[in-house]
Amino acid sequence: MRSDAREAAFKIIFADLFNECDETFIRSVFKHGKLKEQDIAFANALITCVREHKAELSALIAEKTTRYPEHRIYAADRAVMLVALAEIRYFDDIPPVVSVNEATGLARKYSTETSTDFVNGVLGGIINA
Repeated sequence: MRSDAREAAFKIIFADLFNECDETFIRSVFKHGKLKEQDIAFANALITCVREHKAELSALIAEKTTRYPEHRIYAADRAVMLVALAEIRYFDDIPPVVSVNEATGLARKYSTETSTDFVNGVLGGIINA
């Protein structure tokens, strides 16, 4: 299920914000999430995309969060938005509204009470620009 793959990708991108994850860690996240082969392929594609385009995706976030310097944005929120923006920019088969909806769900689960609205506002501002 793509939601599970997104969640696994989010966890890895979150960890990458502190120290790039190795293959052993990535495999353990996939195993813990009980991902099937197709979901692992999707999660790997997301992870690779975020890693390759992180500077560009971070710049998009920075453009919409001028009142919140990068160091003030919760790492979980930043990771959620990086995954969602990778989908929005580079995965044409996924409607942006799906990416935003999935991102807000992850923010609700892994971040603060206000993160859902923050993530939704930033991503909405980017896709509606």
